[in-house]
Amino acid sequence: MLGAIGKTPIVRLNRLVGQDAAEVWVKLESCNPTGSYKDRMALAMVEGAERSGRLSPGQTIVEYTGGSTGSSLAYVCALKGYPLRIVSSDAFAQEKTRTMEAFGAEVELIHSPEGITPDLIPRMMERAAEIVDEIGGYATDQFNNMDMVEGYRGLAREILEQLDGPPDAFCGYVGTAGCFVGVTRELRTAAPDLHRVAIEPAESPALSKGESGTHHIEGGGAGFWPPLLEQDDMDEIVAVSDAEAFATAREAARTDGIFSGPSTGANLFVARRLAERLGPGKRVVTTQVDSGLKYLAGTLYAG
Repeated sequence: MLGAIGKTPIVRLNRLVGQDAAEVWVKLESCNPTGSYKDRMALAMVEGAERSGRLSPGQTIVEYTGGSTGSSLAYVCALKGYPLRIVSSDAFAQEKTRTMEAFGAEVELIHSPEGITPDLIPRMMERAAEIVDEIGGYATDQFNNMDMVEGYRGLAREILEQLDGPPDAFCGYVGTAGCFVGVTRELRTAAPDLHRVAIEPAESPALSKGESGTHHIEGGGAGFWPPLLEQDDMDEIVAVSDAEAFATAREAARTDGIFSGPSTGANLFVARRLAERLGPGKRVVTTQVDSGLKYLAGTLYAG
């Protein structure tokens, strides 16, 4: 079952992007076992720790997560036999909590009815660190874990294999920045002039303005600069509002069958803008972060 991670399809948008724009190609990461590209990072973090001896057989793994990383870790831990403790929040989709629990993880939720506030992720990180100390657990600590960057390089290699030439631009919503950094660094080995566009919530523009706020685009916008992201990893930063991300996710489902969450909506919003700017003969690549099935109980597809 671990071999089912990766090797996802890539498709070209036909209706969301006009004919007078660059091509937009989308890596369908919902085809991973838990419906998210976080399966790649979870496997890379666990196997990296195993190889280095940081993780002992049977040791409890501990992570703070909005839910997709936790779901992926729960999947990997179930298959490898590690107990898992998760710190998450009711600010995130309840489907993610239920997925983690379905795979056997113990989940502790931090109450945050306003949404993803500037202090939420730090609070989750603090509680996870307490649990590690209490039980002698192993912290995968996703915001500081370099193993996952290597895991995401494989996604980039798949893109290069699947397309008949390297892309001209890549855009991605930034959470831990593991995917953005891993993919763009690998793509640049084949395309040194690749234009790299980091995406963040307009309501919490920590990358572009050093400001944090409350937003509802799950999977990123932690309110601080991700430790793994360097200034020279990006050529451009684009902020996308909750409304723009949600509307584009809904539109993509109805026009091109890209059924996803709001972070993918943000990716597609920026990819379309890039395609219009670059024009015909160019190629933009982005990711479908996860499946829309994770968001059916919320407001994204309500009404």
